[in-house]
Order: sequence, then structure tokens, then C-alpha cells
Amino acid sequence: MVKKSQRFIQPHSAKEAMLLIQKLFNQYRNAPLTQELLNYHLNLLQRLQGDIKAATIKENNPKQLADLEEMTRVMQSWSGIRFTGKPFPGKLRHFHLVTSPQQHFKRQVHKMHDNGSHRASRH
Repeated sequence: MVKKSQRFIQPHSAKEAMLLIQKLFNQYRNAPLTQELLNYHLNLLQRLQGDIKAATIKENNPKQLADLEEMTRVMQSWSGIRFTGKPFPGKLRHFHLVTSPQQHFKRQVHKMHDNGSHRASRH
């Protein structure tokens, strides 16, 4: 049986905790809005505004504190957007909201063994 201390992820710094919350938020940002999801989201917001903010202040890193406030602001706007029934316009990246207007395709150039610059692209 798994020990209770091994069931939960214990971040060692405020930045590690912020990265974990960012990853979790990006996973559920466009999920259907339920009461359980809203409670989970509010719990993450409480963590950001409580012990993670205290740890960031204790580490005395003003840039990280600004990133934390931006991340908190974006996550607070999520519930208002989702209550209106609209999808969330972007995702968190480096603790800031990033919206990409167009799709990105991965492209690898395949060099053919031939004279000239004839190249085929594989999408």
C-alpha cells in the first residue's frame, strides 16, 4: 500500500508550486463547468493567494511575485468567462495568458537524394 506521504506532490519552492498549478489549470481550462471543477478551481486559487504567496514573499523575488499576481488575475477571470458559456481564450504559459490566433503545424523538411533544391515537406 502507498504511504500517505507519497500520495501528494510536495513542491519544494513557490515557483515549483506555481508550475504545477499552471499545468493543472491548462488541463481543465476548457472542461465542462461543474460544481466539483469550480470547487477545485477555487481551492487552487486559495493556494495561490495563501501559502504560495507567503512563500514567494519569503523568497523575496519581485518578478516571481508579479508573475504570481498575473497568474491569479488570469485564473480569477476564468470562472467569469466560463459562467457565460464561452470557451477560455488561451492558456497559461510562463504564468501569463497566451492566446494563439492561428493553428501551428509541425513541419519537417525531407531532403530527397536528387540534384537541385527539390524538397518535400511532410506534415
